[in-house]
Amino acid sequence: MTERDTDEPVEYAREDVSVLVVGAGAAGARAAIELAERGVDDLLVLGKRGHGDAHTTWARGGINGALGTRDPEDSPAIHAADTLNEGHHVNDPAKVETVTEQMPARLRELDEWGMEYSRTDDGEIDQRYFGAQSFRRTAFAGDHTGESMLNTLVDRAQSLSVPYRENVMITKLVSDGGAVHGAVGFDMDDGEFVLFNAGTVVLAAGGHAAIYNRHTSRDDENNGDGAALAYDAGASLMDMEFMQFHPTGMAVDESDPEWEPWSGRLVTEAVRGEGGRLFNAEGERFMERYSPDQMELDARDVVARAIAREVAEGRGTENGGVYLDISHRDADFVRERLPRMYERFQELGVDMAEEAVEVAPTSHYGMGGVAVDDHGETDVDGLFAIGETMAGVHGANRLGGNSLAETVAYGVVAGERIADRADGPGTVPDDLRESVVEPHLRDLRAMANRDGEHDVDAVLAELRELMWDHAGILRDEASLRAGLDRLADVRERAADLRVGPVTSESFEFAVDLGFMIVAAEAVLRGALEREESRGAHYRTDFPDTDADWRRNVYFDAADVGGMRLRTEPVDEPSEAVKAALDEGHELDYHQLE
Repeated sequence: MTERDTDEPVEYAREDVSVLVVGAGAAGARAAIELAERGVDDLLVLGKRGHGDAHTTWARGGINGALGTRDPEDSPAIHAADTLNEGHHVNDPAKVETVTEQMPARLRELDEWGMEYSRTDDGEIDQRYFGAQSFRRTAFAGDHTGESMLNTLVDRAQSLSVPYRENVMITKLVSDGGAVHGAVGFDMDDGEFVLFNAGTVVLAAGGHAAIYNRHTSRDDENNGDGAALAYDAGASLMDMEFMQFHPTGMAVDESDPEWEPWSGRLVTEAVRGEGGRLFNAEGERFMERYSPDQMELDARDVVARAIAREVAEGRGTENGGVYLDISHRDADFVRERLPRMYERFQELGVDMAEEAVEVAPTSHYGMGGVAVDDHGETDVDGLFAIGETMAGVHGANRLGGNSLAETVAYGVVAGERIADRADGPGTVPDDLRESVVEPHLRDLRAMANRDGEHDVDAVLAELRELMWDHAGILRDEASLRAGLDRLADVRERAADLRVGPVTSESFEFAVDLGFMIVAAEAVLRGALEREESRGAHYRTDFPDTDADWRRNVYFDAADVGGMRLRTEPVDEPSEAVKAALDEGHELDYHQLE
């Protein structure tokens, strides 16, 4: 590093806003809408991609809410009970009830704003079965629900003239550990560094599923940005050990260049919700062995482990998966209810209305994230986290259809709280500008065009491989400790990368790598700490669920380096939800047959 890198001032632009929303997916868009509707006009939404191009569009199957259009006996309390059962009762009950109580109104609101829902014969919002749900509660738009929802939210935000900037990446929050004062980042198009002075920062930056080598995200998203930014700013993380492996990602021949890019990509749960069946390579409908009542629509962790066991015991396909077959349904039904899935496989030469497709578990969702209060605020004043960036709603395993629900519910909740307190643009104090902002910008400048020893893509691939190998569906102490050792090697190589200019993909991925290392360490350490099996976290050396472990694991930055873990007991649900739990509602898969 030259003297110029360390001493010469770095030029940067400055923007002053009252509220900075980091992330332009559903959670960020809905928070911005709430703020605008409540009169907060000096806000700014930032996205790493073009406006409307966010991971929300990849959420296909549906969005939950107890509307009762198919099953009038459903209720928000039963929805909460299903969510707690799926989360193995380490969810935050208050946050669960916040989501389930809001969702009927949120679904109707989206309808009023023009969302193109699939409809029942009498014109109501249609609802389908999703895994582990007691009733048909998942509203949908074919199998492109997230895309339709985000388009609706973006249109609404634009009608309110919500300001936004595209292609901006936030690399650090400006915090003194007690309060946040803004954020630092760069324009990905022209390479300009930017300081955002903000009185409030909302992290709606997605999750961290892409720290695994088989995942349902695009490689440049869900890299743990939000969690790592908050942790660095002084906020706590929570429940990072709970990673959901979706049962049905695409299992492909990775030596075939046409199919390889699709490895691990989501085959929506809607295929099973509409009656799709799982078969092993021997033609057995194997879920009869593992879950004779719920079958393919049991909880995601149950189905994923069942598939993993079938493959491990030699009953898998050549590509390491099993078969998902909906060909017993009428072809017109498949094309109408699953249009995007049908088109995808049709383009690859497979007619899923006529033949089975190969699937295998894939990293899909981080139930953990940033610890927040009932309004989405962290323990750093003015810093909020919502959507997949936050923790608390999903517990040990997420109920399918609840991710989109959480985004709009907590977008509203956080927006309400922020609007009550917003009082104009923030100002980064001089001491933080000198001690935080400028050193960080010098580090970014030094990283650009660096001729290091290690290729960014190769180090990213090593990180993702070690996470799959050591913190995947099945875990044990020896493997987790080996994973931490491998992570230390990755961290060392990450300090000496070969990086292009600020506008290059390698620069972006080098920043991502830093975020991913934080998220990966938390997942590994949390999984090592939790000596039981619960939901998506399965320890082969502690295969049983331990009642004493009905606790949340928190992750804090220690005063002198390192990651400090602590645990706290879980609160109890309301009386109404306790009653719903006692009633024992449960899906009977055979209603579909």
